[in-house]
Amino acid sequence: MRQLLKNYSSILLLLGGIITGSIMGLTLGRQVLILKPIGDIFLNLIFIAVVPLVFFAISAAIANIDPGQKLGKIMSAMGLVFLSTILISAFFTIVVIWFFPLEAVVTVPGSLPDLKDAGNWGDQLVRLLTTEEFFSLLSRKNMLPLLIFAAITGFAALKAGDAGEPFRKFLGSANAVMKSFLDIIMVMAPLGLGVYFACQIAELGPQLFITYASSMKIYYGFGIVYFAVGFTLYAFIAGGWKGILFFWRYNIVPTLTALGSCSSIATIPANLEAGKKIGVPEAINNVVVPLGATLHKDGSSISSIVKIGVVFALFGRDFSGLDTVLLALGITVIVSIVEGGVPNGGYIGELLVMSVYGFPVAALPAVMIVGTLVDPLATVLNATGDTVAAMLVTRVLKGKKWMDEGEIKKEIPA
Repeated sequence: MRQLLKNYSSILLLLGGIITGSIMGLTLGRQVLILKPIGDIFLNLIFIAVVPLVFFAISAAIANIDPGQKLGKIMSAMGLVFLSTILISAFFTIVVIWFFPLEAVVTVPGSLPDLKDAGNWGDQLVRLLTTEEFFSLLSRKNMLPLLIFAAITGFAALKAGDAGEPFRKFLGSANAVMKSFLDIIMVMAPLGLGVYFACQIAELGPQLFITYASSMKIYYGFGIVYFAVGFTLYAFIAGGWKGILFFWRYNIVPTLTALGSCSSIATIPANLEAGKKIGVPEAINNVVVPLGATLHKDGSSISSIVKIGVVFALFGRDFSGLDTVLLALGITVIVSIVEGGVPNGGYIGELLVMSVYGFPVAALPAVMIVGTLVDPLATVLNATGDTVAAMLVTRVLKGKKWMDEGEIKKEIPA
């Protein structure tokens, strides 16, 4: 029990801050606005940390890839499976939001830019992916160009060979420093986020709870269905009825581990053991599961769509239209990948969402609160999705009868 409380301590502290802020906003009313600078200071610290944090995290990860690892077909099949499941989960989340619109009985002051007025698709693409000046990369408003620049820098450092070794060490060291920097900032998160939420309640009224409750209903409702039905369907595609039986038999321990640890990384050993018992070949299991812990996050995919929907609702804008949906699908793929590369990656993903859509600062607390509330189920979906992904990769590489052709040597459990 003590270990469980330790694993969830950050979430419990954040929830404690939100609850305390809610009570203050309801009881003190607009008097609580005198504390708003505390919330602003916390957000500004997050903003100044995000650019160097993302740059060093992404570039260091790529620069330090072992060039001797040539995984070929496994990597290709894994990329296909990861991308497919992330997009499937995101798309069906959008469909759910269309059928069960998020309730926003209040609207946050401010406005969002109209994507239709941003020029043709070519102009929008150029502005979305690049900047005209280097110094523009240092703005949180240009997160996608920053990601691209960081990735190219990492590949360049890798390609430089021995000459690039000092620079690769610098990237790794700077990444460690920025992780510590963010850890220090996040100590202030319960206070900063709690104060900001108190101010929102004071300004917008208790009706704000309806929007958050609506988002939780959609996330947990669809998330549980996706966990039970979606993963069952994936297991069937991977190995037929036998795949379903073996997946659910051996997925119990990873699920409980994810719930208890609240960490995809901590669930890796349980997933590796589950994959081994299911019959996933060791060469595939040992690649897909560890990489999936950082790159494959169906739970984060669902939550990123819900967060976008919440902010659109709070700002009184319809979450519809081809441009909006395609951009949302693109964002959720990037967010699902980026979140695993940095500490407290959910916040970085939320800043990416704000940057691409041009959401004002007032949107950040809303998406941070949603991210905190959905974290337990998101972790379960992120972590246990890696086991069924390993099964799907095996199906792609070994054929549909891989479970019957010596890949496993056991009978179907009674």
